[in-house]
Amino acid sequence: MRKCSMCPRKCGENDKYKEINYCGEGDSMRVARAALHFWEEPCISGKSGSGAVFFTGCNLKCVFCQNYRIANNEIGAEVTPGRLAEIFFELKEKGALNINLVTPTHFIPGIAAAIGIAKEKGFDLPFVYNTSGYESVKSLKLLDGLIDVYLPDFKYSDCDRAARYSNAPDYVSAVKEALAEMYRQTGPADFDENGIIKKGVIVRHLLLPGGVKNAKGVIEYLYNEYKDNIYISIMNQYTPLDSLPEGFDEIRRKVTKREYNSVIDFAIDLGVTNAFIQEGGTVSESFIPDFNLEGVTTDGSSC
Repeated sequence: MRKCSMCPRKCGENDKYKEINYCGEGDSMRVARAALHFWEEPCISGKSGSGAVFFTGCNLKCVFCQNYRIANNEIGAEVTPGRLAEIFFELKEKGALNINLVTPTHFIPGIAAAIGIAKEKGFDLPFVYNTSGYESVKSLKLLDGLIDVYLPDFKYSDCDRAARYSNAPDYVSAVKEALAEMYRQTGPADFDENGIIKKGVIVRHLLLPGGVKNAKGVIEYLYNEYKDNIYISIMNQYTPLDSLPEGFDEIRRKVTKREYNSVIDFAIDLGVTNAFIQEGGTVSESFIPDFNLEGVTTDGSSC
């Protein structure tokens, strides 16, 4: 991790990041929360909940981040791959339908090791890789055969917006290459008899205020490239938080019903049928978990 090249930022090749990586993390994995999570897409959370493991730090750090406390490295306990494997089993015992690895990119080597340990001990739940989409194909190849479901964001079709909100002008090209690798690994989406996803790719797009054109660009690319072999999750839940820096007044409001309906109508007219949409009442801070090290530590100590 001192010479990290896990993501497209390649901090290990940049003198600017000699002391600490862009994600804010170093050699040790840190986890902020490990608990059942009920607010993912229905085919992931089901009725029992997804076993969500929220990793500390983020390689994108969007200015509008909804999970800013962990993205900004405020909270997290160190875990070894062995302890992480134990957490997987603990979540299964609580009834988790799958293991949902949230913002995992910068910890890929440790996560891959933990999955290997768990599988050697007979662990059989699907693994969901829940990411911003800003991934390196080389790093994703380390997960080939370990991840069952990829759940990437596709935030931008506009490079200027990617630069402004996520300091990642290369985001569009990076996410397209990453998505191709994810689909290569999983193939078309497949579900069990209860409608819970077993393998495949679900791509999320969070509509931002004033982002209708950007959203349409994302959806058009996804449908033209993958048709209905993947699922698209079009979200209206953006909430402007107090953490939003000065100078971004254009996104200091919620998405309007008119904006969201315009994007949904576009998707329907394009021919998209495999999609998730959100209806009224989803725009709130209720989707943001309380990051309190739940499920991470034992006897009050870090692991």
